Amino acid sequence: MSAVGRHHENIRVVAVWCPDWPAIAAARAESIGVEQPLAVLRGGAVMACNAPARAAGVRRGVRRRDAQFRCPELIVREVDPGRDTAEFEPVARALDGVVAGTELLRPGLVVLSAPGALRYYGGVDELVEVLVAAVAEVDVECLVGIADEMPTAILAAREGACLEPGADAGYLAPLPLGLLAAEQALLAGPELDELLDLLRRLGVRTLGAFAEIAPRDVATRFGSFGTAAHRICRGERWRLPSVTSPPPGLEVTETCDPPLERIDQAAFVGRRLAVRMHDQLAAAGVACIRLAVVARLEDGREVRRVWRCAEPLSAEATADRVRWQLDGWITGAGSGAARDDDGVEQRSEAAIVSLVLEPLEVVAAGKLQEGLWGSAGLAGARARRALQRVQGLLGTESVRVAAAAGGREPARQVETVPYGEDFAPVRVDITWPGQITGPAPSVVSPPKSYRFLVAEGGERRLVPLGEGVELLDRQDRAIVAGERGLLTGEPVRVRLGTLGLGIRGWSAPWPDDGGWWHGGELRVRMQIAPVGAAALLLSAAAGASMWSVEGVYE
Repeated sequence: MSAVGRHHENIRVVAVWCPDWPAIAAARAESIGVEQPLAVLRGGAVMACNAPARAAGVRRGVRRRDAQFRCPELIVREVDPGRDTAEFEPVARALDGVVAGTELLRPGLVVLSAPGALRYYGGVDELVEVLVAAVAEVDVECLVGIADEMPTAILAAREGACLEPGADAGYLAPLPLGLLAAEQALLAGPELDELLDLLRRLGVRTLGAFAEIAPRDVATRFGSFGTAAHRICRGERWRLPSVTSPPPGLEVTETCDPPLERIDQAAFVGRRLAVRMHDQLAAAGVACIRLAVVARLEDGREVRRVWRCAEPLSAEATADRVRWQLDGWITGAGSGAARDDDGVEQRSEAAIVSLVLEPLEVVAAGKLQEGLWGSAGLAGARARRALQRVQGLLGTESVRVAAAAGGREPARQVETVPYGEDFAPVRVDITWPGQITGPAPSVVSPPKSYRFLVAEGGERRLVPLGEGVELLDRQDRAIVAGERGLLTGEPVRVRLGTLGLGIRGWSAPWPDDGGWWHGGELRVRMQIAPVGAAALLLSAAAGASMWSVEGVYE
């Protein structure tokens, strides 16, 4: 047997799982009683809820309105990874006090190597008792799973199962296929949804049924993502252990003068460090899958946390983890630290005087699939590093990107958010009554000084929109918008200031009450295509003859 094989054979993994952690963290952060039903939402759907909410019928994946219908007294909070990490820090510290080498997969889930801990405490039962008691000291409940492979240990922790060596495949076989989606630390993303949907349509219902398919057939039909899922189901190594140390010189350090006392300062420094580290990783041709975040405090202490990831970290993911970790250290979550009204100016008893990012385990850069970066190839990676470098120099708000936000009006369907930050729109998966559907106008809410191109009499010129627009019928009478979206005449000409143009086409107008439940104004919208100019999206208040330009289809 090879050295790598012998090394792998002796490794077993312990997973410590705190159920419903996003909901527990939200309750702890706001001192909400454990008897009150609470749910945490992501994208308008429940991603986690506590036991009282489940008892009332709330389930993961249900929409907010459905959850509140089932449980009218339900307390709802939005997902906040920073809050989850900050509130989990006391739990992580408690585990560090009884075992060595803990690694954070996400807030609420910690893994560690089993052999050393089992030898120190004398056996499985003793180790589990120590881990559960340590977490209970900070008023949190947990379950412990032990298995040969990390994915199996994580799934076993959901039942508190401690498996014998070699029992991974047998334990996994009867489990439902949907468990692959239960833990995003294993597999996540649209590829997983597509894989599970296809397997269900093929009649595959359990992890064992998927494991019985020949590996060659899985690789041929489902690609590399399906192969990774297949290895998990078979209880095999889903990622080869690292057999070489990271290249020297990848560690990055920042001395903080003045010391960091606020989260916004720490996030700024952390993002800059993440960009520097990933520039060095890219130059070395490697990507990080285990990251140590180390902070040295003003009082001489050093705090350290290791993050282990299922996939290679991008610069954005690294910056996020650093920000979350610093949030936990600076706020002193669980120790009674105060927050200001904006939740930003929190201070700790010991400020951070230096910060270190150290890649502990790396893989070849080829492991970074395009889907993990979010755009195509190395050019996209270089563009992202450039944007992050600008943010490191000028601040997070210096680079903003567009994100779908839902809503009725064109100006409200897109919002700009700082590059690299999560954005969860209220609803983007439904069509609101009166909403503008595609294709969307290329220019939204143009100012009065906006100039658009008009071709008239063989000449092309730029014309300002001016104060308003009038639609005229064949008798040059101004057309009025009715309350039901009806017009007082057929549009044949449009007047833009002193310029009059013919109309080569127009859409049927439609009314939009603007949200009558909060006093919205009733407006009528329509699209017109002037002769020799770009199409326009117009709107007018019911009963008015003057129209405004809400969008230009350039």
